[in-house]
Amino acid sequence: MFTHISIHSVLVLDQDEALDFYVGKLGFQVSSDVDMGFMRWLTIALPSDPDRQILLEVPKPPRLSEDVATQVRDLVTKGALGVAAILNTDDCRQTYDTLLAKGVEFTEKPTRQPYGIDCALRDPFGNHIRITQPAAGPVEVTEEDIARWRGGSQ
Repeated sequence: MFTHISIHSVLVLDQDEALDFYVGKLGFQVSSDVDMGFMRWLTIALPSDPDRQILLEVPKPPRLSEDVATQVRDLVTKGALGVAAILNTDDCRQTYDTLLAKGVEFTEKPTRQPYGIDCALRDPFGNHIRITQPAAGPVEVTEEDIARWRGGSQ
């Protein structure tokens, strides 16, 4: 039936600022930038995965009413829309150091997890992004892992 995901959307409040962040700091490249009159169709992709694109979409009419668009923009800035993307890397700690040097602000430092090493950041608008260095082999979650994720110990 389906063969792959080609485009998914990340809501941003300013597309030029989004380009500065996603292209200038995270290393994406512009796939398309088209003025459609009623909207700007702006997609980016990783150079290593050009067929999987992210639409940097501003929540506004005509897709949303102005009232709903205002509510959605508020939710974006609060980081309330969940994870925008999980980006894989071969070396999470090195990626963290490189992005930190570029001024990227992280919400979590690289941490070893059962599924690999990961860290977290928010884009300039509040979207939550995780960077993961996947573990090799099968993943085993222990009771200790679950307790740590819940913020306590057993």
